[in-house]
Amino acid sequence: MKSTLYVEYQEKQLEEKDLVAKAKKVWTATGKKASELTSLQLYVKPEENMVYCVFNDDVTGEFTLD
Repeated sequence: MKSTLYVEYQEKQLEEKDLVAKAKKVWTATGKKASELTSLQLYVKPEENMVYCVFNDDVTGEFTLD
């Protein structure tokens, strides 16, 4: 089964794959390798214009929706 998730708010549309790509950049910006990432949870909060991440069940990060 193929699925796609879109988040729409304030005339913007964000696709899941784009949010995952941004989260991976947050992960690698800390000096970690992409291959070390085994799980990812994203919490999208449009009212705050933020995405909060949990990497590998214990490392947190965040980025803006812009």
